[in-house]
Amino acid sequence: MFSDPDVIKASRKFICVRIDSYESEENQKIVRSHLGGRFENTAFCVIAPDGKERLTRSGRGPQHIYRDFDDIVAIADRYKSRGDILNSHIPDFNSFALALNVSSADQKILLLIAGDEDEIVAAGKRIRSVVWNKNVMGRFNYDFESDSSSWTGPLSSKSKGSGFHLIRPGEFGLEGQIVMSLSLNASNSNLLKAMVVANRDYAKSTKKKIYSSHVVEGRRQGKRIEMAVPFGEDRDGDGKIDHRAGSGNRKR
Repeated sequence: MFSDPDVIKASRKFICVRIDSYESEENQKIVRSHLGGRFENTAFCVIAPDGKERLTRSGRGPQHIYRDFDDIVAIADRYKSRGDILNSHIPDFNSFALALNVSSADQKILLLIAGDEDEIVAAGKRIRSVVWNKNVMGRFNYDFESDSSSWTGPLSSKSKGSGFHLIRPGEFGLEGQIVMSLSLNASNSNLLKAMVVANRDYAKSTKKKIYSSHVVEGRRQGKRIEMAVPFGEDRDGDGKIDHRAGSGNRKR
């Protein structure tokens, strides 16, 4: 569903929030609140602009709410946007490791904005017009890091300096390669051009992942990712993760 061009276009009428299910107990509590106390990997609900009122029932995904996505789109038409998208904050991750892993799963280039706190705050405000440009919107993930030790380890192309780093994620999201770097003083037009080129080259050289075979290959190679909280689901809602025999860290 989410790869359908019409769904992608329609989603721009919403503020879409993706909760990182295994990054904190607080996040898991949000998921449980939508699934009657159960915890599963995903939950879906449309919420009013006040961030509280639920406009639909909750379920594992939109297909569990309405058969036709147009019915969900109709909800957005009841509300008129008052803000300017250029005032919207750029999505950020809790950690570089998570950003790299999710980018691999999404099959997107990751734009790392690295520098000291003042530098990345200023850069984040300045490049909003780039991030929300129609030529790159929705095609990248973003991560802001002020501590270089958090991101240099997994990268094959080493660079400890501040800057905009375009990163190609590895197959299992445990490593990556810097394909292009620009200084934080680079113009928005040059950054946009670099992003368009990086996305084009990545799309040409990357095959779409088939989830089932990807998981099998990850297990065969012994690939694992550390989670902030135990991996698994609590489908009976007893408050405890239902671990499978022999499970531990999540396999990719």
